[in-house]
Amino acid sequence: MRLYSIDTGFFKLDGGAMFGVVPKSIWQKLSPPDERNLCTWATRLLLIEDEDRLILIDTGLGDKQDDKFFSHYHLHGEDTIDSSLAKYGFRREDITDVILTHLHFDHCGGAITRDGEKLIPAFKNATYWSNEKHWLWATDPNPREKASFLKENILPIQQSGQLNFIKEGDPFSPAINIRYAFGHTEAMILPQIQYKGHTILYMADLLPSVAHIPLPYVMSYDVRPLVTMQERVDYWTEIADNKYILFLEHDPVHTCCTLKHTEKGVRLDQTFQLEDI
Repeated sequence: MRLYSIDTGFFKLDGGAMFGVVPKSIWQKLSPPDERNLCTWATRLLLIEDEDRLILIDTGLGDKQDDKFFSHYHLHGEDTIDSSLAKYGFRREDITDVILTHLHFDHCGGAITRDGEKLIPAFKNATYWSNEKHWLWATDPNPREKASFLKENILPIQQSGQLNFIKEGDPFSPAINIRYAFGHTEAMILPQIQYKGHTILYMADLLPSVAHIPLPYVMSYDVRPLVTMQERVDYWTEIADNKYILFLEHDPVHTCCTLKHTEKGVRLDQTFQLEDI
């Protein structure tokens, strides 16, 4: 097995929304905003080469939305999914599986692309994996999340015939187990990977960045913030106790980190790049 970090650029979101009840006077020291109060975040994906399978976790924002949509998020950076795949000798056609942690647009927008007037899978040879609980939640969205669940990102996956559901409790493969979190959105997937003697946990939006490690640093986007906090208590303890490596999808600087127990609770231990493992 080999793992690759797939960088697809950066985007911006409101700093207050990203840190919830934490005052700006505190969070701005961790994530400096621009003059519009926007902070920069990565769209970093994980590619897993596992025998005859090439598995991509999440797909970023993609490029099919119109200029008005993208103007809200200020996409920037030179990396694209194609250039990052090519760096390791891969193409979209080589992807056999796409695991979608959840169906918010910044995690699944790149799953579908435009072919003229048609919306088609961006990875034509891949099986797309979600779970039934989250799929039903996303296709009949609540008013709070409706702007994040865009039908053009979601419905064409099912219409293509390439959608499969992961069954709760089933491993994805001998080296990949599927964990869940329910605070950010219903049944968000957290892939857990055994790699070179380490346990690597893909954090999705349970931990957007190292700046979000303290328990109250919960995004305003989370639909069940108190559930998120309890999930963090449980996960953080397990992670620190067992020295898991965390893969960070949105941290603008750090790809991976570990956590440790301190007198103030669980805090950041080390940061490093995926290739350093």
